[in-house]
Amino acid sequence: MYYLFNSDGGIGKVDKFEVYVNIRQLLEQGFSKTAIANKLGISRPTLYRYLKKSPREMADWIDSTKTRAKKLDPYKDKILSWLREHPALKASQVEDWLKEKYPSLQVSESTIRAFVRSLRKEYGIPKEERMRDYEAVPEMEAGEQIQVDFGETWQETPDKRKVKLHFIAFVLSHSRYKYVEWLDRPFTVQDLINCHENAFAWFEGIPHELVYDQDHLIVVSENGGDLILTKEFESYRQERKLNLRICRKADPESKGKIENVVGYVKHNYAKYRIFTNIDRWNEDCWSWLHRTGNYKIHGTIKKRPVEVFQQEKKHLRPVTQKISYTNPVSSITRTVRKDNTILYQTNRYSVPLGTYNKQKTVYIAQIDEYLLVYASKHGPLIAKHRLCQEKGKLIRDRQHTRDRSKGIDAFIHTVAGHFTNEDEAAAFLEEVRKKRQRYIRDQLQMILREIKRIDQKSIIDTALRECMKKKLFCATDFIDMVRYIERQRQIHITTPTEKEVSIHPVNIEHESLFQTTSQKRDVNEYLAVLEGQA
Repeated sequence: MYYLFNSDGGIGKVDKFEVYVNIRQLLEQGFSKTAIANKLGISRPTLYRYLKKSPREMADWIDSTKTRAKKLDPYKDKILSWLREHPALKASQVEDWLKEKYPSLQVSESTIRAFVRSLRKEYGIPKEERMRDYEAVPEMEAGEQIQVDFGETWQETPDKRKVKLHFIAFVLSHSRYKYVEWLDRPFTVQDLINCHENAFAWFEGIPHELVYDQDHLIVVSENGGDLILTKEFESYRQERKLNLRICRKADPESKGKIENVVGYVKHNYAKYRIFTNIDRWNEDCWSWLHRTGNYKIHGTIKKRPVEVFQQEKKHLRPVTQKISYTNPVSSITRTVRKDNTILYQTNRYSVPLGTYNKQKTVYIAQIDEYLLVYASKHGPLIAKHRLCQEKGKLIRDRQHTRDRSKGIDAFIHTVAGHFTNEDEAAAFLEEVRKKRQRYIRDQLQMILREIKRIDQKSIIDTALRECMKKKLFCATDFIDMVRYIERQRQIHITTPTEKEVSIHPVNIEHESLFQTTSQKRDVNEYLAVLEGQA
């Protein structure tokens, strides 16, 4: 499409063939080619290219451009379905969804906007106009400030239910670099503190000032202009040495940057998305931040937040050891993913293979630099990982690489078969499993080696009974007991020679001395003597 200047100075829109006709007419009227190009608002190369064509050739060429395949044609049905389902969908959101669904697609923002615009026109899908929000907060120096605020959305689930989600958003005022974390329940003070720790890890530092609204999780009341913080958050503020600024009520202009971020998250990330579970929702949101939220050129600073952030983080106060308010018996849960991992602070941590098929939820706790994963609130520990300070990593325990539960059951059955009382042996080995769950395979191997070494059922049976009686459920205790009994019985294993040689005493009168044997007692008598019971 080109624009033709009218005689009254206005600009009228004309198509390519009209431009072609106007060029021919102006040439016949004696205008130079330069004057024609200026008058029609086209370049001289375009003018020369048009003049090389006959009217028929020009018409055929225009028809071919109308039917020429566009780069986004293969995605037309998908984009059209999005627009029909969500008429207010913005081109920027279409771009993000395309990049999320088709990561290898390389297409410019302008191409997507033009394609969406043409689909709206062709299929009569009007767009709802929304007034733009403008910021009123002055620009800050690098590392000076983070603004924090909460938001809520209602999301649709695959079964068409509506669920209410809650999120907290952080934005560095200088670079506009953002962090967002979601919950499927209202925030607690503990949640608030843990989200701050996650945000500081995301930003790799702490700014000079943090700006908040008068939220009930932070502020208890206002006393003559003095704000009283909640006991828990005040304790955290002192421990982290945070400098807080609480805005007055009904004063959004003082934290306009985070107000815009909250709206941006609602309308660009969350709008029209389908919610499945909170872990997947957070993971998708962090991917969106990397892909769009922190990558797209910001309308005010005219730069990508991710690029400005690389310089701003040098001005942040370094984060000391992470502070956690999670207890070992906490009710904080994580959803087990199909690949037998859980999501924690943007990283994936492995759990034993087969966990997903047994249970969909596990309980977590952070103790110092370790992440602990429990099968239930008061259940056994199933995984322990050192926390990773990087982002988007997979932290895997090699012990989790295959499902060992079936193999261990079979192993216990095999080892128990070496004892006279297999049921008692199986009960003993199950207790060993409870005490040494992480190392049960090694424990069973040690016991089996000892059984094969001694090859005396009476000894291993006695050792088993003594271990059960004294509640010694460990491979090393069993081995010690076997060797103790072995020493007491004075067992010496020898092999016969090829030829027996009889040796007779010189004095036959004393032959009876050589036939004398020591008295043998039951091993329990020896144990009673050693334990002071006799």
